[in-house]
Amino acid sequence: MESSWSSTPSESAERENEAKSYKEMISTFPRVKRWSYYEGFWYNSMFLEGLMSAQDHFIPQSTDIFITSCPKTGTTWLKSLTFAICTRTRLTGSATSSLLTKMPHDCVPLLEYDLAHNPIKRDCAVPLVSTHVPYSSLPKSIVSSCCKIIYICRDAKDAFVSLWCFIAELQRSTNVEPVSLEEAFELFCSGISSYGPYWDHVLGYWRASLEYPEKILFLTYEELKKDTAAHVKKLAEFMDCSFTLEEEEEGEVQKIISMCSFEKLSNLEVNKNGKHRADTSIAIKNSVFFRKGEIGDWANNLTPEMGARLDDIMEQKLKGSGLKLPR
Repeated sequence: MESSWSSTPSESAERENEAKSYKEMISTFPRVKRWSYYEGFWYNSMFLEGLMSAQDHFIPQSTDIFITSCPKTGTTWLKSLTFAICTRTRLTGSATSSLLTKMPHDCVPLLEYDLAHNPIKRDCAVPLVSTHVPYSSLPKSIVSSCCKIIYICRDAKDAFVSLWCFIAELQRSTNVEPVSLEEAFELFCSGISSYGPYWDHVLGYWRASLEYPEKILFLTYEELKKDTAAHVKKLAEFMDCSFTLEEEEEGEVQKIISMCSFEKLSNLEVNKNGKHRADTSIAIKNSVFFRKGEIGDWANNLTPEMGARLDDIMEQKLKGSGLKLPR
């Protein structure tokens, strides 16, 4: 079964009418700057329309694996690792991974945008779909299925700085004055950011992973960086494509780690000079997705007082959950 919305002519016309209806609904939602408030979280309207459509129509394959995260928490790296892991057996002879010619976000479609705009444009042989949608707002067809979910998050301070730098670069590229770091920080601390509040996003997947450990794998960027090899093997096992003893002896794990490293990916021609969604009105330079990939870079952008304030907020919000994020 294909993972998509159905696409007969009559249904396509109906979808156009629904898109208009979604836009009208979104126009009535509470709004702060570019974000609209829906089901407890803040969204860019462009992605919110896609989410609402997915909630109504998306049907996953039983083998689908969802790569989930809040933006700028390790998504690009996790996409590349999971893609390399699950497609490694497709490479024979002189064949090379698509990761060497396409950026990771073009290898793994985003549910609330790519599949919303091109529902049948997907390689169903690759069982990966990504989304930034909070767990509580995932389409019921996903939550009630046997599909697996991999979630990644990171220290809130690094997540905020990475997100601010990313959005500021996008705004500058369209001649829009970026929101100041100070203003963005105040909004973030009040829960207003893309797919935020950040702490609620993290907690949603954390609690779900405790309830359904066989379906949801919860990771942190810091743990993945600390012992990448162990986590690559853990990912492969969770995705039901464990490495064989022969593969491990031949260094397959390390090959994947090397191919998906920040140094390797950021220096590929496609990621230095290519564009993501190049044929759309929101084309983005691939290089924007490869900033530093470091832990603790927040200290180069936030004052110690700002860092302590966000740490205190996260500690209070996560209190009693059993989750302690790196800080």
